[in-house]
Order: sequence, then C-alpha cells, then structure tokens
Amino acid sequence: MDSTGVVVRACGPCVTAALHAPRAPAQHRDERAPSVIGRHARLDLTFLYRNGRTVLAQAYAEPPFRVGRCFAEGDGLRLILTSCAPGAFGHDHLQQIVRVGSDARVWLTSQSALQVHPSPDGGTAHLQSSYHVANRAHLHCHWHPLIPFADARIDQRIDVNIAGDGSLYWSDALMSGRHARGERWTFASLAHELAVSRDGSLEYLERYRIEPKELAVARPWAAGDASYLGTTLVSGRTIEPGVAERLYSELSRLAGVRAAADRLNDRVLLVRLLGVSGAAFHEARRWVRDRGASL
Repeated sequence: MDSTGVVVRACGPCVTAALHAPRAPAQHRDERAPSVIGRHARLDLTFLYRNGRTVLAQAYAEPPFRVGRCFAEGDGLRLILTSCAPGAFGHDHLQQIVRVGSDARVWLTSQSALQVHPSPDGGTAHLQSSYHVANRAHLHCHWHPLIPFADARIDQRIDVNIAGDGSLYWSDALMSGRHARGERWTFASLAHELAVSRDGSLEYLERYRIEPKELAVARPWAAGDASYLGTTLVSGRTIEPGVAERLYSELSRLAGVRAAADRLNDRVLLVRLLGVSGAAFHEARRWVRDRGASL
C-alpha cells in the first residue's frame, strides 16, 4: 500500500517482496496538496530481470493512476495501466515514469481510450511520460487512442531513452473526437511530442500541434476524411532492406486505411496510419503489431 492508501497489487511474477519492502524514499512520497489530488498525479514503475524472469520490482501510483494485474509471458511481463478517473481534464498534470532494467522484457497497454475533457476556463491537460530502456531490455507499448472532446486542450510529451542494445516497439493513436457523435476535429488544441533517443543521441522526433479552428484538418493533403491517426515505431532490431516496402504494399490493400512505412536506418522502422473508421484503423494497427513482433 502506498502513502496515499492505494493498494499496489503484486501477483504471479510481480515481486511479492515489493509489498514488504522498506518505506519508499522521500521522492516517492505523496506530497501533493489536497486540492490537487486526482488532478496532479504520478505513476512510477520499475521492472527488473531476476532469476530468469521479469518482475515488477517497484510500483508507486498516485490516484487516479492504478497498477493493474501482471501477466507472465515467457521470461517477460505484461501489464495493463489503469485509471479510476473518467479521463483527463483541463489543468490536470499526469506523469508516468517507466524503467525497464537490463534483460527485462515488458509489454504495456492501456485499460481503454483516454478521454480528454474541456475546461470551462480553457485550461490545458498536461500528459507527460518518460520511459527508460536499459541495455538488452525490451519495451513494447501498444496504447488505446487518445480522444479529445470538443473544445479540449491537450499537451502531451513523451520521452523514450534507450541504452545500448535495448529495443522498443511503440504504437500510439489519436481520434479526431467522438466520431460516433459526429465530433470531428472540434477540440481547441493538441500539442504532441514523441522523442526517442539511444545512448543520448536523438533517434526519432515527432512533433506537431493541431488547432482545427486555426487551420482546417479535414482537407486534402492533411487528414482528409480520416478520423483516426497513429504512429508505430520499431527500434533496436535489425530491419532488413525491403521490409518497409513490403509493409506499405500489404497495408495498401486494407480498405479505409492510408499508410506510410519507412526504414529510417537499419535499426529503426516507422509506420504511420490514417483510418476512416475505427474498425479499419484498429485492424491495421493489429496487423502492424503482429508483423512487428516477427521482425
């Protein structure tokens, strides 16, 4: 149980000893003012490789973050990140820190799509995540889409730092809004940055700001008729010549999806997707995930 009273569960390969560990150091204590609890929160996870398997060695979660159940897969570990909140709101500051130690293998996914709600005063929701992948470690992240509601403002910053021969599979997604309700590109602003570095050198940077009221997004050569967009990045494994061309050719056969694939270098593969419907888009993401696992 952490200092906020939130139970951090350990099951199976999650280290049961963590429940009996010494009191967390000061930097992991909840020092938030009562007025911001639930609005400002930090999730801090550390995975290590011990005795031939990956374990969740340390977990600290401030509400609304919660640590879901762990599932063993070979010598790796799967974990679903959950939240007890209905989404993110203006003026929220939500931070995630994940560390994957040498030789550990971790698969992360989200409980569901993250809904971002507007604030009456136009406040911005701040989402900040940092991931640290040690030498010979592997981190696989496949996230549900971000859904910005009408008039919402979001600032999302993601930093991934990889050491040595560490490897990464990253897949994120964004919806134009509540597509089923006819909301398309009605949010106020979305700032997004994904930075991936290896041994201190920048390997990939994706940065954009979307302000639909300032510049129409649903125009040719932009999103067009698409309501879903996503990025998949594979880093640290050998990418053979011709892989990107084959992926693009096969993805082009999927109805309702526009795709681009590029082998940035012999260890980095990038796939970008645009989807008209949720079914087509999610099928394409699953297809890329399955192909990526075999690289």
